Amino acid sequence: MISIFDTGVLGDIRLANRVVMAPMTRSRANPGGLPNDLHVTYYGQRAGAGLIITEGTQPSPAGQGYCRTPGIHSPEQIAAWRRVTESVHARGGAIVLQIMHVGRIASALNKLPGAETVAPSAVRANGQMFTESGMVDFERPRALETAEIPGVIGEFAQAARNARDAGFDGVELHCTSGYLPAQFLSTGTNRRADAYGGNVVNRVRFVVETLEAMAGAIGAGRVGFRICPGNPFNDLHDDDPRETFGTLLQAVAPLGLAYLHLIDLRDKVIDSAGLARQFWAGPKILNESLDLERAQGLLAAGEADAASFGRHYIANPDLVERFRAGAPLAKFDRSTLYTAGAVGYVDYPAMSKS
Repeated sequence: MISIFDTGVLGDIRLANRVVMAPMTRSRANPGGLPNDLHVTYYGQRAGAGLIITEGTQPSPAGQGYCRTPGIHSPEQIAAWRRVTESVHARGGAIVLQIMHVGRIASALNKLPGAETVAPSAVRANGQMFTESGMVDFERPRALETAEIPGVIGEFAQAARNARDAGFDGVELHCTSGYLPAQFLSTGTNRRADAYGGNVVNRVRFVVETLEAMAGAIGAGRVGFRICPGNPFNDLHDDDPRETFGTLLQAVAPLGLAYLHLIDLRDKVIDSAGLARQFWAGPKILNESLDLERAQGLLAAGEADAASFGRHYIANPDLVERFRAGAPLAKFDRSTLYTAGAVGYVDYPAMSKS
């Protein structure tokens, strides 16, 4: 019977245990999208995880939407991230970079000068986002021309190469939360009439080609992807998410990717876990408000190869040790999730100091 404390393998990535730190935006990067000393400390503190998946990181200036998020498209960013991976590896951990292009979920106030907001179609999202100047409406994006799309896919592939140059063990493509890949997948945001829009095969094409390009860049065994079928976050709507994600999983299954990272919503629009069982035979990380008992049960039942934890990892840098000891978990301070600086980021004590 598999235990969450057993070693494991996801593609070409070896795990010391099957506890995964989920990707979480924390908004601590320097101007220019540069990770800093806080990131080195933050991820190093959590290197006891079998695998760390970083916060969403933009592959290009156009890919940024939120303030103080890091990039992986400049030499300076690569060098800054290398300090993070060295810190994690020195403590025996493994770490992959989540690549996140937000598409239409953006404001020019959070981007580098001259960076556009682009999407599959020129459909503005309902809602607002935080900027250093206050809350602002999401921008109306410019629809990508068909001829531009290979270049955007190329940015993801180059980001994967840059991540490997920075020392990451792999990358994860963010395909949910209303960001660019999800915008291509969904009927509510994809109004295209070319090879990347319309029927479901065309709507999944962008994600399939992006994963193919990333796998070609660094090897399929070092590329994972994250989905959450039916997730309405950031004004996302799809007429038939079961059809969409079933088609997507069937299309990418032959690629031999490292893993599927599935967010299984508690308020289910569809049976995401059942969909994954039907169409995905590769390694799988499950996520969504798990506790240790539930995670152990999923692994023992063969429903997952690893389990990811988000909020628990904010306030418990030594989460694996606490799980092993049966120790109580500290609670995080919601008010400091996205604030700049060390408070609420690197100042949560380990169990032996609490």
